[in-house]
Amino acid sequence: MQRSGTITHHPLRIIQILPALDAGGVERGTVEFARELVKRGHESIVISNGGRQVERLEAEGSRHIRMPVHRKSLRSLVQVRSMRRLLADLKPDIVHVRSRAPAWIAWLAWRKLPVNDRPRLVSTVHGMYSVNAYSAIMTKAEQIIAISDCVHDYITQNYGIPEARITRVYRGLDPSVFRQEGDDGAWREQLFEEYPQFRGKRLLVMPGRLSRWKGQEAFLEVMQHLCQLRNDCHGIVIGEAEANKQHYLQELLDKRHTLGLDERVTFVGHRSDIQSFYRLADLTCHLSNKAEPFGRTVPEALACGCPVIAYDRGGASESLHAAFAEGLVEADDVKAVARRADELLHRDSVNIQLPEQFYLQYQTEATLAVYRRLLDQA
Repeated sequence: MQRSGTITHHPLRIIQILPALDAGGVERGTVEFARELVKRGHESIVISNGGRQVERLEAEGSRHIRMPVHRKSLRSLVQVRSMRRLLADLKPDIVHVRSRAPAWIAWLAWRKLPVNDRPRLVSTVHGMYSVNAYSAIMTKAEQIIAISDCVHDYITQNYGIPEARITRVYRGLDPSVFRQEGDDGAWREQLFEEYPQFRGKRLLVMPGRLSRWKGQEAFLEVMQHLCQLRNDCHGIVIGEAEANKQHYLQELLDKRHTLGLDERVTFVGHRSDIQSFYRLADLTCHLSNKAEPFGRTVPEALACGCPVIAYDRGGASESLHAAFAEGLVEADDVKAVARRADELLHRDSVNIQLPEQFYLQYQTEATLAVYRRLLDQA
């Protein structure tokens, strides 16, 4: 741990703490950010309860420490003493918390360390959580990162945090994964062999975990209206239901049948090749029935050159306002989505300009700048 005025010129030891490293946007973003830290010569450590992405994290140069920081229970507080010892031994420059349960453990451990010899504490608020004392832990860090303007507003309006303690940093895309150009020819042929109904169609994709608030029901209604306007479209729903929510998948399949869309909409389940779907598709839809903190599928699709239609609310609208405002429609108006889709499908080309602040390099540098400001105050 270094405390000199030249701290920003030296490699940093940075600890990120989150519940686990399984699937999910926060988890993937943590691993990608850790890789970027290592590339820049910093020491990257992640504390979590483990998961499928640990192997990748370690292969890319970070260290993982397994600790049961994931449980949303008072019993988790028995980890505070172990966390305090770990922080005292590792002597990191920065501790960066990304979720509420581990944030409580980390903060209670951190605040009892000697003030002049403890790391600086940063949090990223990834969601617009219910407003209560439990959620307030994310605002106790010395500096707070908000992943969108709507999350920034949520923090200031509900917790009265001074602007000087909050920095808006969008979650950044890895351009090596999400880019407009890609050699998908063989992939495409294999997909068409598996799903011959896609061949020769104008394709609309609806990515996201199968959940009532993610908008799959609205997508089915959009497809019903769109198929009344034209007969060359096919909808692709990408995503799976959690183990305890398989009944919702059946509800969606039943609704598809009721709307007469059995031959017009296909559910393909979880896919690890989402970027290829974006490059294949004519349109991507984002139809969550409540404001999302960020809406990662929107900039992902835009980065791949795929136009997006989304409701004009929440974080999803921020990236569309910045890159492709023509894709915005009034919230919850499925007929307007269908009409806009029809309009865009009649065009020969569209102009998409995704700004640099939605890419991983910008996010990394902006986050490091938050760290440096804190360390230079020491």
